[in-house]
Amino acid sequence: MKQLVVASGNAGKLREIGAILAPLGFSVLPQSQFNVPEAPEPHPTFVENALAKARNAALQTGLPALADDSGICVNALGGAPGVLSARYAGEPKSDDRNNAKLVEALAGNPDRSAYYFAVLVLVRHADDPEPLIAEGRWAGEVVDTPRGAHGFGYDPYFLLPEFGMTAAELDPAQKNQVSHRAKALRRLAALIAERGA
Repeated sequence: MKQLVVASGNAGKLREIGAILAPLGFSVLPQSQFNVPEAPEPHPTFVENALAKARNAALQTGLPALADDSGICVNALGGAPGVLSARYAGEPKSDDRNNAKLVEALAGNPDRSAYYFAVLVLVRHADDPEPLIAEGRWAGEVVDTPRGAHGFGYDPYFLLPEFGMTAAELDPAQKNQVSHRAKALRRLAALIAERGA
């Protein structure tokens, strides 16, 4: 198994990434195992934040590193919360407060369309001049009442019309087939096969 450091402390993301990359021969290790501090995420785009996190993890560990930056983008809010999804309601991070703020921001708005967006960046080393970059998008709608016990973040409020369920109601194995991160990981796997990692 090839070791790959994931620049995240989010247990939900680590489970999803590990489940999808294990069949490709990768042993996914959290950066916390190496005491890597979280990198700042000051950038206005998902790809810039993911690249900064991947380079930081590779620099601190000397191993190839994978970083994800993702969030929910709500059309009626001009794409917000976007890159600020994890801290939408401020610090400390709180899924409950983030969701409450999102529902409040959409109160009375008939347009509930939204999408999850994920960017994955893999660097072979800290100064990799050709990082592998893959993205995925997952369309849905924001609902006012949470449903489901799986997932994390905005999943209980993210309705998938084609399933008639929220992301939190999907079985985790099913989510790992259809989510924004799953789509990005499949694209990344194709890039790894094409270019190596």
